[in-house]
Amino acid sequence: QDWMPTRWSECFEEMLDEELGSSDQWAFHFNYGLTETLTKEERRKRWQVYSHCANGQFQCGECSKTWPSARVVVVFRYRLWDETGRGTVLMRPFGQACRHCREEFELPGFSKNEVEEALLRLFVNIRKNCYGEEEEEEEEEEEEGSEGSEKVWKRPHEKALCEACRLGICCQEQ
Repeated sequence: QDWMPTRWSECFEEMLDEELGSSDQWAFHFNYGLTETLTKEERRKRWQVYSHCANGQFQCGECSKTWPSARVVVVFRYRLWDETGRGTVLMRPFGQACRHCREEFELPGFSKNEVEEALLRLFVNIRKNCYGEEEEEEEEEEEEGSEGSEKVWKRPHEKALCEACRLGICCQEQ
């Protein structure tokens, strides 16, 4: 499972109409410099942030070693441009470095199910923060039910190898 931006873009497009049901046009982009912190100007322009902790797979570009992680941080920023009926979503996955090579942060790969789960939760936030919708009770129950596959931490999280830890936004504490 390599980093596949097209998987995210295609899933976003496939899910957009069903999940938002709006006539607004939404664009999905990647921004590899994105952070969780909004400037005063961004807050004024009503940007919102949603961080998601996902299961991902990494492969070292140097030694080709692979490893899974249940602590892959993905940050989304989104906003609806009221005057144009257009919305924008910016997304950034945070990387991890190989335990052996420690060269650079590798970008994670994700299963299609993991991508869909992250986007479903993003759409809940968009409906709430951009359209003023509250979560329906059945969705909350469904979400609680989906937690049946609790994440099992097999190895200790190595903060020195985690890009999100270095920036102080890792989901390790959750």
